[in-house]
Amino acid sequence: MERYEKYKPSGIEWIVKIPEHWEVKRLKRFAKICNGQDHKSVYDLDGKYPIMGSGGEFGRANSFLHSGPSVLLGRKGTVDKPRYVDFPFWSVDTAYFTDIFSITNPRFFFYLCTTIKFDLYKYGSAVPSMNQEVLGQIEFTSPPLSEQSSIATFLDRKTAEIDQIIGNKQKLIALYEEEKQAVINHTVTRGVNPNVYLKPSGVEWLGDIPEHWNLIKLKRVSNKITDGEHISPTFTIEGMSFLSAKDVRDEYVQFDYDKFVNFEEGLKFRRRCNPEKGDLLIVSRGATVGRVAIVDTDEQFCLLGSVILVKPSSTILNKFLLYSLKNKLLQDNFLLTSQSSAQQAIYLVNVAEIHLSIPLINEQQSIIIYIEKESKRLDTIIEKCKKQIELLKEYRTTLINEVVTGKVKVSN
Repeated sequence: MERYEKYKPSGIEWIVKIPEHWEVKRLKRFAKICNGQDHKSVYDLDGKYPIMGSGGEFGRANSFLHSGPSVLLGRKGTVDKPRYVDFPFWSVDTAYFTDIFSITNPRFFFYLCTTIKFDLYKYGSAVPSMNQEVLGQIEFTSPPLSEQSSIATFLDRKTAEIDQIIGNKQKLIALYEEEKQAVINHTVTRGVNPNVYLKPSGVEWLGDIPEHWNLIKLKRVSNKITDGEHISPTFTIEGMSFLSAKDVRDEYVQFDYDKFVNFEEGLKFRRRCNPEKGDLLIVSRGATVGRVAIVDTDEQFCLLGSVILVKPSSTILNKFLLYSLKNKLLQDNFLLTSQSSAQQAIYLVNVAEIHLSIPLINEQQSIIIYIEKESKRLDTIIEKCKKQIELLKEYRTTLINEVVTGKVKVSN
């Protein structure tokens, strides 16, 4: 891209030089920073105007604080994501809204705000916060208004193009994830032989299964099905790990080591629920209800009641059971019939009655190998797409920075 003919020192360490005819101005010279207000008094489910914060829409209201355009800057919480709003809105009290001066192109000002090095200015570790006075003193580069408009138009077009490509990549990832799930769904119910003879399973959601497979309830291929403790123990700073639903990730257990119990007390808890290497854990309630993982450690730990423990018998391989329980048809049917009034949940009595279609061990192993091979292939593609998205986001950030600081020139 083209560069300007002449540059001069900017006086800003991270920018160094700016085009000769540009200026350096503080944020308060571009716009007036205003405090948002508590939205509880104006909240209305059917309100005409959105209640906005830098993190997005919080609700609706029948009155507004600003008609826009404006740039929202986080005051507490989401402080590093400026948001452009060009319609009437109510601003929440955890955000600042800006009354942009007529000498400033609103979109150019938004792009300037995305370059703020928030880590240098925010304070507070638990809830990151921004000070209004500090924000007002941040220095920006300022070209003439006509040039601001040209820059804003250029960046609107280029960032829209980049965002479109990113969106397409994200759609591709979703399709590949669906394909991975479809591989699991099909192979744990039909196997890998496309010419296999089928028979009715007698289970509506399961449909036909290979004629040489057996339909068996989970309790018949498990040595034990139980759940964790339903009491809140006294936690200590060390001892035996006490895991909950958040520690059960997709197919594996994550030890965050943030909860411990006295080792002797932990041994008491393990008398009834004793997870061991090779066992399966199922999240029984909460946001990740139905998630399944295999214990892959010899370390002793305890479980809270939000996790169900399944010990597979010798007639089923734990990975085949894992994939069987990840079958979306099974999960959809199971969760549909296992809801509580407060939140979606699954219960021991229902888990024990889950129907599984099971081949002999050697065919289970073949199915596991096939699923893992296909998953690895698809994961490689997904990872490539994710890296491309990260590179596109980096390019988007770099492009904005270089254009609004005058490192490259935008022609009319």
